[in-house]
Amino acid sequence: MFLCVTHTLNDFARNPKNLGAEIGLTAVLHTHSRALDYHPHIHVIVPGGGINKAKRQWIKTKGKYLFNVFAMANVFRARILDGLNSEKLPIPHSMPKKWIVNCKCVGKGQPALKYLSRYLYRGVISEKNIISNSNGKVTFQYTEGDTGKRLTRTMKGEDFLWLVLQHVLPKGFRRVRDYGFLHSNAKKLLILVQLILRVVIHLLLPKPRPAFKCPHCQAAMQITGFRQRYLMSG
Repeated sequence: MFLCVTHTLNDFARNPKNLGAEIGLTAVLHTHSRALDYHPHIHVIVPGGGINKAKRQWIKTKGKYLFNVFAMANVFRARILDGLNSEKLPIPHSMPKKWIVNCKCVGKGQPALKYLSRYLYRGVISEKNIISNSNGKVTFQYTEGDTGKRLTRTMKGEDFLWLVLQHVLPKGFRRVRDYGFLHSNAKKLLILVQLILRVVIHLLLPKPRPAFKCPHCQAAMQITGFRQRYLMSG
């Protein structure tokens, strides 16, 4: 999925009819729906433009969307099916012919970053959403995406455990991946982008450590070393 998503976006970006430039993107894998059903999908944050390395020029997107969503949906669907076939994975007979790619402008990206960060630094379900655990059954609550209503779901304890465990990623698998000029190996290209856009990076100053004050004069003491106190037992 990562390869199909990133290759589709990069090919659209390199097309002179769209940008004709190299883009940077951050892809984040989600594996569940709001009701915790298995629903793998990838969110991608893309800056509104790309770098033309030959001209050393920043190319800005035209309009309020990145690329044509219908064209991207067709290309992405074809590449996913080709990838499944190459891996000899079964394809459902009810596979829809029309896919949907959700592509929208999120301003400077702050809301999207906050939304994705909530899924990265917490578990599949928070403890406060588990409202009941009795008689071998677990009941949890979730918010429905379309209506915003709070709904509940009850199931056997072993089914609930499986519902949660299927979202545990394999060892070593990375949920977040960077590509293009945002990749860790593309620091020189990122510096070029920052120079062209005149980006000023403010250094983060380290937080000062709390001072140990002298109990008599209240002046800050200079620490020269620490000595651990050992307890002697008779």
